[in-house]
Amino acid sequence: MKARLLAAVLLLGGLSTACAAHPRVYGGFYASPPPPPVAYRYRAPMPSPGYVWIDGYWYLDGPRYMWRDGYWARPPYRGAYWYAPRYRGGRWYPGRWR
Repeated sequence: MKARLLAAVLLLGGLSTACAAHPRVYGGFYASPPPPPVAYRYRAPMPSPGYVWIDGYWYLDGPRYMWRDGYWARPPYRGAYWYAPRYRGGRWYPGRWR
């Protein structure tokens, strides 16, 4: 019984610590600014009509930034627009389609 209680306390303590590492505020995460953009490399030709080019960007992966190279993507629905990830006012906002 004591072992189960201890396991539950440790699990819940770990979850609260993970949530506190990236508090979500007004749709963004508090974070340090990302590094400068990586210079563009190769831009492949459009695979077929209807695709849009998404520029490369930094994204948060836990406590660090990772670079995502640019790529072609098909919008999820007609008229969708890609809003690139951005850092503003000490908060990190992930990219999304709208």
